[in-house]
Amino acid sequence: MGWEERFLLFLQESVRNPILDKVMQFVTSLGDAGFLAILACIVLLCIKKYRRAGAAASLSLSLDFLVVNLVLKNLVARIRPYDVFEELILITRRPSDLSFPSGHAGACFAVASVLFLCLPRRFGIPALVTAALISFSRLYVGAHYPTDVLGGILIGCVTGWAACRILRIKRAEL
Repeated sequence: MGWEERFLLFLQESVRNPILDKVMQFVTSLGDAGFLAILACIVLLCIKKYRRAGAAASLSLSLDFLVVNLVLKNLVARIRPYDVFEELILITRRPSDLSFPSGHAGACFAVASVLFLCLPRRFGIPALVTAALISFSRLYVGAHYPTDVLGGILIGCVTGWAACRILRIKRAEL
């Protein structure tokens, strides 16, 4: 058993508890189908002052979706950890796609990285913290390996940076 499996079993055996289970199930649901990321894009696009950041976040989310969901998940074709290790119990809705990289982590960081790079820190830091919580929740509920989540985070941050560069947005402009 590798470090990733040991880590997931550690979370299950030593960290999970009934109250935290409910909290993490709610937190992970915020990332389902990119819900929170899409909502953030819509809100930003509706506020004139932040419309360019909304365009960058939307572009980043679109790029992330293409890379994560259409290319890498199919190319890598990694089986979910709960399908590999009988000891690991999934405590959320069973995902229908493959494991690597994490779509929840990718989508959340695709938008959060744009907010961090383009908006005042009072928006960017809470966005990153929320993205990190949603990403961790994917490990907690047993849906992903740690490297799935790290891969999603990396791709989301790269697409966020790329979107800001493509649209030539700097914090000072907003």
